[in-house]
Amino acid sequence: MSTIGDVAKAAGVSVATVSRALRGVDRVSPRTRDRVLAAASELHYVASPAATSLVSGRTRGIGVITPYFNRWFFATVISGIEKTLRDEGHHVLLCDLEGPTFDTRMPITQNMLWKRADGAIILNVPPEPSERALLDRLDMPVVTVGNRQSGWPSVRVDDRAAMALATGYALELGHRAIGYAGTVPASVTHLQTPFDRREAFGEVLAQHGITCPPAWTLECDWTAQGAFDHADRLFARPDHPTCVVAASDEMAFGVIAAARRHGLDVPGDVSVIGIDDHVHAQILDVTTVRQDVEAQGRYAGELMLRALKGEEVSAAHDHVLEVELVVRGSTAPPRTRTSGGSSVTRLPEHLTTTSASSVATAPSVGSAGALDR
Repeated sequence: MSTIGDVAKAAGVSVATVSRALRGVDRVSPRTRDRVLAAASELHYVASPAATSLVSGRTRGIGVITPYFNRWFFATVISGIEKTLRDEGHHVLLCDLEGPTFDTRMPITQNMLWKRADGAIILNVPPEPSERALLDRLDMPVVTVGNRQSGWPSVRVDDRAAMALATGYALELGHRAIGYAGTVPASVTHLQTPFDRREAFGEVLAQHGITCPPAWTLECDWTAQGAFDHADRLFARPDHPTCVVAASDEMAFGVIAAARRHGLDVPGDVSVIGIDDHVHAQILDVTTVRQDVEAQGRYAGELMLRALKGEEVSAAHDHVLEVELVVRGSTAPPRTRTSGGSSVTRLPEHLTTTSASSVATAPSVGSAGALDR
């Protein structure tokens, strides 16, 4: 194993010069730095991260605080962050807050970050006041993904607009008997997205004089299995909705599986719409509202790198990525009964069927105009 002394001897410079060159200190000429880097590469020398941290005061690690690590959305965001950071010689320090149950999480502690990370990126977790005080005390740059926190730059999509787009499409198709998958227990205080999407769903329906019966509202843990279990009971009822809007694609997968278990045709008997454009949504032919999840991670990583370089990153910076409606095979206009008892599909005059994905801009939750065109 080569040492820093071996690199110094090969490059014809002092050990101190090698140290400065490898750390990027300005007091080394470009020509000397190139010579040191070439010698280090030839000798396969890698500086000790611990030693480098002690000298520079930087760990080159970024704490990524996530409520879950093994779920598609969070894993994809983290992948985007990692790809951006590693290009600049930084790495992700994963801080997984997942608790023993869906409605609990671990606290953000000083031991997670102190002397281990140069900054923190928080995914969808609104910090408690004590946690906010801790992060302020650590005096490190913080970026949030998925929720807006005062004083920190953020990257997100408008969850309410995404749900308005999904619900609005169900109404455009002619559905009025609409169920919902994605309500969470009131004890879930560490996630904001479920509440924003549920409120937007109710608001859009209210604008059209429609309500969703409690029996058609599925409360679950935002997994495919959880949605399947609740939808299984829903479709066992004689009165079930003609369309279910799910707050995520994974829940939409569970709803579709439950419907088919009860012999229902999707979309003939029941339409299903999700949100996310999950990696499997196209394969499973699910209509969804697409968000670019990895792009949120990449942009968050870029904001963090800018902050670490001393560039101005406004605390008021709020980057909201667009969402798109992608129409696939899990949705269709509702069937109606004729006097003879046979089923027919009634297509609203302003809609035509298409096998290709179609894209629309998210409407404002507060405006029903986009739903009535």
